[in-house]
Amino acid sequence: MVEDAGRGEEGSVEVSPALTQDHDVSARDPAVILNIPSRHNATLHALVDLVNADIGLHALWRCANVNAVDRLGMSDHGPVHVRIVANIALRLFRMLTGAQYEAGVVRNHGLSAADGEVVVVLASLLHDVGMAVHRDDHERFSLILAEPKARHLLAGLYAEPDLTVLVSEVLHAIIAHRSDGHPLTLEAGVVRVADALDMAKGRSRIPFEAGQVNIHSVSAAAIDRVAIERGDRKPVRISIEMSNSAGIFQLDELLKEKLRGSGIEEAIEVTAQLSGESERSLVQVFRI
Repeated sequence: MVEDAGRGEEGSVEVSPALTQDHDVSARDPAVILNIPSRHNATLHALVDLVNADIGLHALWRCANVNAVDRLGMSDHGPVHVRIVANIALRLFRMLTGAQYEAGVVRNHGLSAADGEVVVVLASLLHDVGMAVHRDDHERFSLILAEPKARHLLAGLYAEPDLTVLVSEVLHAIIAHRSDGHPLTLEAGVVRVADALDMAKGRSRIPFEAGQVNIHSVSAAAIDRVAIERGDRKPVRISIEMSNSAGIFQLDELLKEKLRGSGIEEAIEVTAQLSGESERSLVQVFRI
């Protein structure tokens, strides 16, 4: 599974210790603590601190998971998922801007790639908050909830008109992550693809262990590892290890769909292989 990277560098992740105050949500739920590699991006660093202190946003993530996991038996759509997506999206964005791909906020608004990083991370963190309202049309509900939240978080970091520009770019990336979305910026494209790359078996654990045997739960359970590396032929290589060939469904039906039309598909090569000498049995008996 692709994990978070620490703030100082891109690598393995260590979740920050939970805060100790009894009244703080983070003290009861360490999963909401973000660890984002901010490098020398002081604005991104400040944004992560604001997000980690935002109890209302943490509550939205938990409400999203109540609908997704508790009521619908789906995989995680809360703090763990958005943390992983934010780190993947930021890594993709940095690799592509390093390969001379231009961020939308740079091309169209004269801002910097560092501002693009802020858009990518905040859009990743807010892209599924609409699940707190309902699964159906959750991307549009995310827009409703994300606009005031994004404006509040960015208000101390940007002045107008840049504040409104950043909020607008965040909202574009959120709506473009839906299945029929059409990203118009590099930022939106990486958020869309990053959402699909949170596919390793940990994401499927809840529905699969609850006995939901279908192609979605079984195929996700077959994905052991997702690695994002610099490619030889293209700027980015995504390497996926599977314990069972059922994992191909995740690639062919889900990842391919998100890659298509993302605007960055020509920059990414995807390889998948079975790990081990034989396939791991996931389902012993299937009855209809």
